[in-house]
Amino acid sequence: MDGQQIHHRIQELVEKEQLLREQAPSQGASEARSQELHTIEVQLDQCWDLLRQRDAKIRAGANPDEAKLRPADKVEGYRQ
Repeated sequence: MDGQQIHHRIQELVEKEQLLREQAPSQGASEARSQELHTIEVQLDQCWDLLRQRDAKIRAGANPDEAKLRPADKVEGYRQ
């Protein structure tokens, strides 16, 4: 995925997240919605991580296409 594709994917995920957050609790099972929101948040973290990897490779003079999507458990384990 190139940078533009990653940004497009992030935009899609953000829109989906906003729609889910705007739904009234009665419009669906809250447990299922919570799980879907969590999945979207993890995917967003992975996309942002991939962009940071690409940027770091560019700054280092390396090929940004060598950046790889990291597993959720690795991305979610980062300290902020």
